[in-house]
This record gives sequence, C-alpha cells and structure tokens, in this order.
Amino acid sequence: MTAGRRVNTQSQNWGTPAKYVNAVKAFWDGKIDLDPCSNEYSIVHAATEYRLPEQDGLKESWNYPTIYVNPPYGADRQRGTTIKDWLARCARAHIDYKSEVIALVPVATNTSHWKSYVFGQAEAICFLYDTRLRFLEDGIDRGKGAPMACCLVYWGNNYRRFAEQFMIYGAVANISNLKQVRIGKDRYYSSDIFAQAI
Repeated sequence: MTAGRRVNTQSQNWGTPAKYVNAVKAFWDGKIDLDPCSNEYSIVHAATEYRLPEQDGLKESWNYPTIYVNPPYGADRQRGTTIKDWLARCARAHIDYKSEVIALVPVATNTSHWKSYVFGQAEAICFLYDTRLRFLEDGIDRGKGAPMACCLVYWGNNYRRFAEQFMIYGAVANISNLKQVRIGKDRYYSSDIFAQAI
C-alpha cells in the first residue's frame, strides 16, 4: 500500500484513505483476501498481507479470490520495478485465478501500462471525484493531497455491483467492451502481452 510519489521521498508508507478501504470491503462483503503491497501502518487488514519493503509482493502468490492493491507509484530502483509490474500482476491474477482485483492508481491513460493492462483487460474504472486524494502518511491523515488524479481500476466480472458501490466516489466507466479489442494502430490486447511483462 505504498503510494510513494517520488523514488526519493522521505516516507514510502502512503496508505489508502479509510473511506476507500471501507468501500472496497463493503464491495466484497467485508473481506479482502490479499493486500500484496501492505506496510506496517496499513488499515486494510487483509487476510493475507505482503509488507513492503521486507516482502516483495510481486514475487509472492496472488492466488486469492479478492485482492486490493495500492501499489508504489514511483520506481523501485532496488528491485527494478515500476507501477507497470503491479498492473500486469493485477490483470494476470484475474486471468490465471479468476481473482477479483481492485487497484488504486494514478490516472495515466496515455501510458503503456494502461494501454496494456487496464484497457483491454479490466472491467471498469472509477475516476475519483477527490480533487487531491489525501493518502494516509504512516497511518495518519496529514492533509497532504496527491499531485495527480487517481482512480480505482476493477478486474472482475460484476460491473453492475462495482458501479453501484463506487458511483458515490467517482464517475464509473464500464470498459468491458474493450476486452480483446484492437485499440490504436499498433496494439491488440490479448493474454500474449504478459509474456513481455513477466
């Protein structure tokens, strides 16, 4: 659950605000099975947590029914990973294990990771209404807002329920019609893209 804004930030323990944790839990009837990028200050309290920096959630199993991901937003130079690796794992978990996955990520529709692992793979996106989403810093709301727009991306098969749960937090878009569709002149989205990322 680290949403470090920069690689050299003083703290990498950026946590999800309580209202979104509660909404995700409500969507899954009160339980989150896996949080692969947790930290010691996390309020998610998933049944299984991989805690950064001690554990590398990208190397652990994601074979869980429900997964909530608030990945590091910056590059991890030590591990050589970026947010692209986390989004690839989100999409892969849905394909491989039929997991339902929700990720809190920056809106970056022009990036290769969105083009490869959100568009053509995810079911829906909730573009959050928050002008500047206030992440928890070391478990505390210090009033600092994120410098970018954020959203919740959903890999699953229950758009209607997702829309009903999250419409109060943002504009919900059904993108299931983009699955396996050619978008742009050079891209065709299929499971073949994962060979490039993992």
